[in-house]
Amino acid sequence: MADRRIIIYDTTLREGMQNAGISYTVKDKIRLARLLDDIGVSYIEGGIPGANPKDDEFYREIKKSDLKNAKITAFGSTCRPGIMPEDDALLCSLVNAGTDSVCIFGKSWLLHVKDILNCSPEENLCIIKNSVEFLKKAGKEVIFDAEHFFDGYNADREYAVKTVQAAFEGGADYVVLCETNGGVLPVEFSTIIDELLAEMPDKKEQFGVHVHNDSGTAVANSIIAAQKGVSMIQVTLCGWGERCGNADLFTVVPNLQLKCGFECVKNIEYLYEAASKASGIANIKLNKSTPYVGVNAFSHKAGMHIDAVMKNSASYEHIAPESIGASRRFMLSEVSGRAAVVEKIKRFLPELTGDDFDSALIADKIKQLELEGYQFEDADASFEIMVRRLLGTQREWFRLESYKVVNYNQDEKGKSTASAVVDVCVDGEEEVTAANGIGPVDALDKALRKALGRFYPQISQMRLVDYKVRVLDTKQATASVVRVVIESTDGESVWSTVGVSADIIEASFNALTDSHEYLLNKKIK
Repeated sequence: MADRRIIIYDTTLREGMQNAGISYTVKDKIRLARLLDDIGVSYIEGGIPGANPKDDEFYREIKKSDLKNAKITAFGSTCRPGIMPEDDALLCSLVNAGTDSVCIFGKSWLLHVKDILNCSPEENLCIIKNSVEFLKKAGKEVIFDAEHFFDGYNADREYAVKTVQAAFEGGADYVVLCETNGGVLPVEFSTIIDELLAEMPDKKEQFGVHVHNDSGTAVANSIIAAQKGVSMIQVTLCGWGERCGNADLFTVVPNLQLKCGFECVKNIEYLYEAASKASGIANIKLNKSTPYVGVNAFSHKAGMHIDAVMKNSASYEHIAPESIGASRRFMLSEVSGRAAVVEKIKRFLPELTGDDFDSALIADKIKQLELEGYQFEDADASFEIMVRRLLGTQREWFRLESYKVVNYNQDEKGKSTASAVVDVCVDGEEEVTAANGIGPVDALDKALRKALGRFYPQISQMRLVDYKVRVLDTKQATASVVRVVIESTDGESVWSTVGVSADIIEASFNALTDSHEYLLNKKIK
């Protein structure tokens, strides 16, 4: 096991914003920065000062945050050809951003030097050295990103190395070798790292890597670099980034810290919760099969696997889920045994023992419902509601008297619109509300929220994040039974509910009511 510190440099607030479907507000960026600081990363890259008002506002606002672990780093580029550093507006914006640390990128691939910068190789080397030197004289810690270093190294090894040397000659504190196109495979990546460190052994602790995931090897290459002696690893939350993304913090960090023994972050046990929060802030759904932090990472379905894990968790788990703040999850289905049912129920009713309820009865109920089309492996919340009802411990938060979708059509732009009416009774008091929505399910959800919100203001914390419909018997055509799975969140956790019916509206509404009841179970004791 290694005994060395790896500097985790996160670039979610800039590089992650280049991910398709992501657009942060300034408030989002502040929240993500605080989340990263809570994880305990060393550097948080905030964006490009001087390039847009949003990033400028971020740098002003983040000064008000009392960050405990991370340095905020301003990002930019070397000065433009033909312009001295002190006359380059964006480079000067880095100086004025108010951060102690700055990061600039420069060209290491002759193809970019000649075709993109349109300058000579010698001028590019001067640009790199002079830009770094300018920022050092301004009192900044300087990180130089050697863009396209690996492609540049393969094209002209000598020149690529010269760009690194130019940055160090200018006084760079760190030089980050960027695998910008994401096409270099691990064996080749490892060889280049070995050759460079052998050529510059005195700079070993000042190197970093920034790896893209276009070949699916960003995490592997980042781990290789750390094992070879590189000190700084650049990552993003959830691997967000341009094209196929970057090295994923949530995979890189636990691999390095738990498996390789490096010191990376102070609060690794916060990773699981942080992944859920980050996805909520960015409004990007977290892949359930993401290593370590996906909900399936420590999920077990087969009865034999569940039995083995209960006897010795190492039999089917590579780490203890608690080490990153996760928990083991048993997915219940017709292939699960009674022991799995007992263990699952004890998660939300820990005061009970196997003698307090009939596990066989509940297991038979699961099989019966699955025969009807239900599936509980991805609907833990509905399973909990079902069990509480069977055991008589589910509080009746509300009684649904009736619901109705009163119209459903498309406007002149082809947009689906609907209106719904919901009638509920809470502690003997009736409430009838109506709402409009984008389609019948959205209208019903809004109407139910409005009705319950009068009695339970906690309802406002919940929002739907996913809605899936599956036709279970295509032979019946439009009369087929459908399964609806709804995923909801309160900003802290995510849960799923299921409904089944030949009527898609009824299936959806059953899943919706389960979701609301689960939230109320969670929020009101």
